[in-house]
Amino acid sequence: MILVAGGSGRLGTLIVRRLKARGLSVRVLTRDRRRTAHFGGSRVEVIEGDVRDGGSLHAAMVGVGTVVSAIHGFGDIGNVSPASVDRDGNYNLIGAAASANAAVVLMSIVGASPEHPIELFRMKYAAEEYLRASGAPWTILRATAFAEFWLDLLDQTAGASGRPIIFGRGANPINFVSVSDVAALAERVVVDPSARGATFEIGGPQNVSFNELVARLQHASGRTAPPRHVPRTILRALAAVLGPVQPNRARQLRAAIVMDTRDLSFAATDLHRRFPELPVTSLAAILTHR
Repeated sequence: MILVAGGSGRLGTLIVRRLKARGLSVRVLTRDRRRTAHFGGSRVEVIEGDVRDGGSLHAAMVGVGTVVSAIHGFGDIGNVSPASVDRDGNYNLIGAAASANAAVVLMSIVGASPEHPIELFRMKYAAEEYLRASGAPWTILRATAFAEFWLDLLDQTAGASGRPIIFGRGANPINFVSVSDVAALAERVVVDPSARGATFEIGGPQNVSFNELVARLQHASGRTAPPRHVPRTILRALAAVLGPVQPNRARQLRAAIVMDTRDLSFAATDLHRRFPELPVTSLAAILTHR
């Protein structure tokens, strides 16, 4: 049995579907069963639990040989944060997996480090270190920014005006990867025992700025209006004001500043030398099939 924590999310859903297509038994751990309705009649086993509550994980671990952690706490929904989910939640999940003698495949992020200015990167790194020391067989997958997520977000900000919002100048190089490529790598390492004890990094074939990303999105959507920019000074001021009352939103604004100022380019050549069969989806293909 393979347990996918966060299996109702964008990445988790694709991982679950790939594993099911192999004929493997999959169990989805979710805080809300209603989030798994999109699996329909695919015979996916669903169990409710919250990684922030270690006691809720015992039943989920029965009969499990591998745990995939596709959780994250960077969104606006619920009382979550990178510290409570990506660090502490993963601590609970890893501890439960180790007690059940299960292997763990942990989804992390390229650039994760204890000194990174974005909290999510620091908390993912903490989870990595905890996993390595846990005694459980482990594999860590680090991915760059999910292209589909950012394209959807830019589309949402376009609204009726047709002008997506870019936080900052939008000229910084960033690597965007297709979430389907990340799911393919996750499937590969779940079924490959030789991948234990290794860290893999995956990214897309191109580094592009938000200005370039928006230009391509606008062209694919048949829109011609230019984007709207929110200056960094405004982002800093908003983050300071919102911090005490809307910490999740303030956290995202601070992250936007880092994404506008820090080199986030990447080349995943090492990965594809080891796994040449993995897909490499271009930005043009992602835009075509949205």
